[in-house]
Amino acid sequence: MSATDAQSATMEETLDTKLSSNDKADVETIQLNADENDNVDKDITSAPTGSEGKKKRKRKKKGLVKSQTNPPTVPVSKMFKQYPVGQECDYPVDQDGRTSEWRSTSAEKKAADKSNEKKWSDFRQAAEAHRQVRSYVQGFIQPGLSMIEIVEKLEAASRALVNENKLEAGLAFPTGCSLNNCAAHYTPNNGDKTVLKYDDVCKIDFGTHVNGRIIDSAFTVTFNPKYDKLLEAVKDATNTGIKAAGIDVRLGDVGAEIQEAMESYEVELDGKTYQVRPIRNLSGHSIGQYRIHDSKTVPIVKDYDTTRMEEGEVFAIETFGSTGKGFIYEDMECSHYMKNLELGNSFVDIKLSRARKLYSFLNEHFSTLAFCRRWIDRLGETKYMGALNYLCDHDIMEAYPPLCDIPGCYTAQYEHTVILRPTCKEVVSRGDDY
Repeated sequence: MSATDAQSATMEETLDTKLSSNDKADVETIQLNADENDNVDKDITSAPTGSEGKKKRKRKKKGLVKSQTNPPTVPVSKMFKQYPVGQECDYPVDQDGRTSEWRSTSAEKKAADKSNEKKWSDFRQAAEAHRQVRSYVQGFIQPGLSMIEIVEKLEAASRALVNENKLEAGLAFPTGCSLNNCAAHYTPNNGDKTVLKYDDVCKIDFGTHVNGRIIDSAFTVTFNPKYDKLLEAVKDATNTGIKAAGIDVRLGDVGAEIQEAMESYEVELDGKTYQVRPIRNLSGHSIGQYRIHDSKTVPIVKDYDTTRMEEGEVFAIETFGSTGKGFIYEDMECSHYMKNLELGNSFVDIKLSRARKLYSFLNEHFSTLAFCRRWIDRLGETKYMGALNYLCDHDIMEAYPPLCDIPGCYTAQYEHTVILRPTCKEVVSRGDDY
């Protein structure tokens, strides 16, 4: 038997076997290597049935993998029996001054929480994969890399760590790597030669999912310290929104808190001072199973929306800050697409044969998840743009072009996924980085 990596204790036991008068037993020794984290390997020799004994085949059971590779290739499912719980927080005090402490002790709420444990576990598995991938990205990203190289390395690691399996687990949406005045929805198409530069402000926004339980989390990368205040403002605004979120909280009130936090910051760039402005026509959102944008939006400015957050819902709390107008418009070449969710599972009558085949292909591989042109290329499809445009023109698929503020300004983003559990609020994507 081979020794394990952890310390092991070896015990010897002697088996005395009673035989007939014609035969006499040989004493055999069994060694057991025990390890608290690994399964025990056993080499057992059976009692002889005559002049010779017959050995059983050795069984080896693999234990948990203790460390990740670089680049990451080990699925997190092989590293954990139970996935790490995110940051657990109390809900805010309600309007009557009542705290949420009762939720953590209520037998009814505890039972409701436990009944959803499988769902929470799926979110936590996807979140752990996200944390490990972004740690890897933060280690290698640097000026001079092409945007294609950055996103492909990130996506390869995400696929490996979440153990991609068709629609059961994989990437939840295309990797956003929007630069400078572009705030969201930019990922390079094949052939894009864009290279990351020292003075760029890059938003890394990517998602993982397990059984359609989506983790949507984003951070901003800069190399020039002059942008530090911009990043600080947006990170503070996101954390303020997370703190304000809770069961029965009005969405408009969350937006007001976010706006107040972000607008308290100024950033000086090249001798000019800018107030950091929330991008008012971008927002956070609720997340459904296999639906990155569900029915509710979380504004990042003061709003009179009285819609309330509810127990059991999942939200992406994300904020965008800008040194520009604080208002975005569609610009640049489109890369992001998604099925029109209003269609549901209804039959879609597509008259163009090529478009009908492409729709079937996209439905099979992505269903209601967002996708990009690089992913279609990766799966071997060619000469599909005419059919894709047809599907978009007929509102079967929807295009999501890059979203940009005025040229010359800079935008930043931070985002976390938050579960409104019956007993507490869990920032499931929280990590040591942000």
